[in-house]
Amino acid sequence: MGTPQLTTVMKTLADPTRRAVYERIMRDGEVAATGLVEGTRVSQPAVSQHLRALRQAGLVLERREGRNIHYRIAPKGLAPLIDWLGHYQSFWRERFENLEKLLRETSDE
Repeated sequence: MGTPQLTTVMKTLADPTRRAVYERIMRDGEVAATGLVEGTRVSQPAVSQHLRALRQAGLVLERREGRNIHYRIAPKGLAPLIDWLGHYQSFWRERFENLEKLLRETSDE
């Protein structure tokens, strides 16, 4: 299941500020690094560190245009997490179905 990559993705997105940066890039499509600092309380060096972590985890891609660096979501970046969740999907679906059945049975009594 790609455990090292899954662990990296989960650790990277565990930080709330980093997750907010990721979500902003996802929402905006492509964002210049300088644009990620505007309107936030996060310093340029901190945003750069978060972007580096996101890039190393394979969650974002960068495109250089002169002195500007633009970031966009890496299409397959969340694949390890999605695969992991998919693995447990049938497990949890079955458990919830059993719980619903039990609740129906106990409410009928």
